[in-house]
Amino acid sequence: MNSGDASFNTLAEALRARRQLIGDRDFYARDPAGHLAELQRVSDQITRTASTLPSPAPPQLAHYLERCSYDKALAWIEDAAAQ
Repeated sequence: MNSGDASFNTLAEALRARRQLIGDRDFYARDPAGHLAELQRVSDQITRTASTLPSPAPPQLAHYLERCSYDKALAWIEDAAAQ
């Protein structure tokens, strides 16, 4: 993976946004429907961005994304970028 590849960077940003949103208990308590809608929007963004990755995508990353193991996918991207 080229750490400068925009699609990997965009995917990492979306994965971080999803993690932050899941942890936003105040938003969930204040507006459960809005929280769910935003979670769906971010999840759709992850799916769209994942489809723009170079083909074939790295097998381990593809495995994580297919199984919605988003924390593992983010860790994989961050580890690959650090190398």
